[in-house]
Amino acid sequence: MATASAPAQVASSPVVEAAASAPPPPLAFAASAAASAAAFEWPRSTRLSYRLSGYYRGPVDGQARVEWLREGSRYQVHLEVSVGPAFAPLMSRRMSSDGLIGAGGLQPQRYDEETHVALRSPRRLTMNFDGSTVTLANGNRVPQPPGVQDTASQFVHLTWLFTTQPQRLRAGQSVPVPLALPRRVDDWVYDVGEAEALRTPAGTIEAWHVRPRRPAKPSGELTAEVWIAPTLQYLPVRILIRQDAETFVDLLLERLPQQAATEAPPRR
Repeated sequence: MATASAPAQVASSPVVEAAASAPPPPLAFAASAAASAAAFEWPRSTRLSYRLSGYYRGPVDGQARVEWLREGSRYQVHLEVSVGPAFAPLMSRRMSSDGLIGAGGLQPQRYDEETHVALRSPRRLTMNFDGSTVTLANGNRVPQPPGVQDTASQFVHLTWLFTTQPQRLRAGQSVPVPLALPRRVDDWVYDVGEAEALRTPAGTIEAWHVRPRRPAKPSGELTAEVWIAPTLQYLPVRILIRQDAETFVDLLLERLPQQAATEAPPRR
């Protein structure tokens, strides 16, 4: 994928108060609370930067980034997580989704995951989607349910869903999202909890806590809770990724979202 042009910060002020009378200037995600799917405008190149804390063989910190790239009807989403100092991380993982944009949201065609752990060989996983089947990382082929997402695409898909259907982002609502993981495809349901005021390096932001609910999962598969902020065009301001009861990373928005002035073409 070609290098994206440098994103410009969406707003000059470093503080966004959820209760403030004026939200930050709109991203290309922008749509009013009553926006329909037809009126939704997919974003140009957009980057979200997070501070990372968590537990991985002891308390850890680091950094993470979610990046969205689009060219016409094609998209890519990259989620990069790095544990430890940036110059010599103890562990890093890059999760990438590549696919099409359709009337029903994102349509993944390929998912790649690469994990680096200090003093070990990299681990790489790939899944492919052909519209009727999903080829898992082990080569097994399973039926592809309508609307299926992958680990990286799910966050942008939820942004699209809650922007076009804001009534679903209310406490007590539930949103089904079929999710393809490297070893299996599950029917997930995201339950919307109460709104919370999150203190972030970018200011205090009100966000709705959205938790996944799914069948009992095998050990080692990731789950992700997200906090969606309507005042930041329904972007995730916090992402809590769990591998098991004692291994997790907690991503908290570090600065206001950044967006390129022009489209950045996906890398080939």
